[in-house]
Amino acid sequence: MGLAGIELAFLVKDISEKTKDYYVNNIYSINQNSILFKLHHPEKPDLFLVVSSIGMWFTGIKIDALEDNKLVKSVERIAYLTFSGFDKEFVLICEFFGDGNILLCNRDMKVLALLHSIQVRHRELHVGSTYTQPPQKGLNIFDINSENFAELKTISTSIAKWFGRTFGLPTKYAEEILQKANVNFDLPGNSVTDENVVSIVNTAKTLVADITSGNHTPSIVKTDDGLDVYPIPVTIPNSEQEQVPSFMEGLDKVFSKIILERGKETKTGSLDKKIADLQSKIDEQSKAISIVQEKAEKISAVAKSLSGFSLHGITSITDVASSEILKSQNAELVKDRGILFMKINDEKIQIKAESSLPAIASTLYNEAKKQSAAIESIEALKRKNQKEIDKLKLQSQETKKAVFFTEFRKKEWFERYRWFYTSDGFLAIGGRDSSSNSAIIRKQLTKNDKVFHAEIFGSPFFVLKDIPESLPFDSLNEVAQATVCFSRAWREAMYGMSAYWINPDQVKKAAPSGQFLSRGSFVLEGHKNFIKAPNLRLAVGILYHDERYVITCGPPEPIKKNCICYAVIEPGLDEMTDCAKRIRTEFIKLREDIAKRFDIDEYVRVLPAGQSHIVESGNTKIESG
Repeated sequence: MGLAGIELAFLVKDISEKTKDYYVNNIYSINQNSILFKLHHPEKPDLFLVVSSIGMWFTGIKIDALEDNKLVKSVERIAYLTFSGFDKEFVLICEFFGDGNILLCNRDMKVLALLHSIQVRHRELHVGSTYTQPPQKGLNIFDINSENFAELKTISTSIAKWFGRTFGLPTKYAEEILQKANVNFDLPGNSVTDENVVSIVNTAKTLVADITSGNHTPSIVKTDDGLDVYPIPVTIPNSEQEQVPSFMEGLDKVFSKIILERGKETKTGSLDKKIADLQSKIDEQSKAISIVQEKAEKISAVAKSLSGFSLHGITSITDVASSEILKSQNAELVKDRGILFMKINDEKIQIKAESSLPAIASTLYNEAKKQSAAIESIEALKRKNQKEIDKLKLQSQETKKAVFFTEFRKKEWFERYRWFYTSDGFLAIGGRDSSSNSAIIRKQLTKNDKVFHAEIFGSPFFVLKDIPESLPFDSLNEVAQATVCFSRAWREAMYGMSAYWINPDQVKKAAPSGQFLSRGSFVLEGHKNFIKAPNLRLAVGILYHDERYVITCGPPEPIKKNCICYAVIEPGLDEMTDCAKRIRTEFIKLREDIAKRFDIDEYVRVLPAGQSHIVESGNTKIESG
């Protein structure tokens, strides 16, 4: 299936609205024709957008890389994604017609990279060229009116063929419009009435409006041709239809399946070719066995018949009477360069004219045995090839299993920040940057919280949520340690630092008159309660929370207490990605079934900024509920 222009019009509008103020956090390769954008917002959940030559859609899964990647709001099936920042602007152009294409251009629409180069009479696209749209073909379905049908009434082409071609509609929508307008698909153009035209125009306008405005009742439709997704109800004979919550979810389900299946084919292509070659050999060997077996049986039959020659008074193979009996069994005596042969079908066996009939029969039996021995050799080769096929099929199955995807989890509100649960069970959240620092204080701070900050420039804010009047001192100490560890102190290995906590009413969100506060900064007034961090140690752990597993990072004590496995880290020499890989490896040793659910990025995300190394790892007896 492919996207229709009217479907793309809705998708562009929907994606544009939902991605406003998001920024690109990461880009992943899926295959040669598809990439995945991770879009991040400081306050909203992450979005994951697939851009492929077959379409564009929000997805709920992350497909592991299958291949290396090379890296218009109209009915022309072209979409433009504009990325801007730091005084630069780039445009990702997605063309969803033909074989599909993806191009990256600068603000002047100069092509920087593209999936497929194009050089045809009316259009040339390559690195360094200026992007141009393909020539406009036909009429625009968004502007359909009765006057568009004037040409149709002068030709005999069927209405379905003319309508789809003229308005650039895929067959599925051209026929759906005609069916709802009660117009026969095969009706010749010159037989179309004015009433037919009015009905077609009105139906088309309604269908286009429903699709582009989001007035959907989406479903996945299964036919003999495969799966397709429709945003509106359709009537398709001999089909199975499954309702889906949204058109976008339907696209994700179908398109992701297409990419996964193609990925499996790509991964197993060489294995499948070897299997096909070996199967061809086995087929030839089976054929050879049948031929050789038939030869052996016929040779044995002739040899057996020789024992009955004496009943006919035949004493020599050269007797004239023997030729008639041999002929009845497709056998005859032939000479080649003076040597006598018994020819049975196409097989020639050398014999001696003066030999007795029993001796000739023995010669034939020996030849039949040789043929049978050849069958055994061919059977052995056949078994060997079949064994190799079984081995390759197993490899192919394992390779297909290795085409892996993970579902994107719906995250809790606090997962956009740094967070952990203290030993007393209280939630602590901390800022990642100036934007999230600001959000924590302005949007998440309530009167029963405590605010933490370290005695160092660039410290994050931490908030200990909803604590009782009787202060939980273990929790206060743990959050103070986390505040220091997630500050610049970790990156610069500054031991002996302190953090302090204050009440929410001591935080002033506005700068004093005549002064300026940078984003994420606040005025902190009144008495400060200082707590010295005992060390620079954190622990990464996998926590079972709210019927799912999540990765968290905080002081070692609460992580060990609350998590099913943990790794304690200190400032060290491993870069964040290397440290994350080591932690993941340790967790896989401890709890492979769970640790593999998280990719490296999720481990990196919880680590403090700077270099680290593992000093301890282990698991606990905590299990899921």
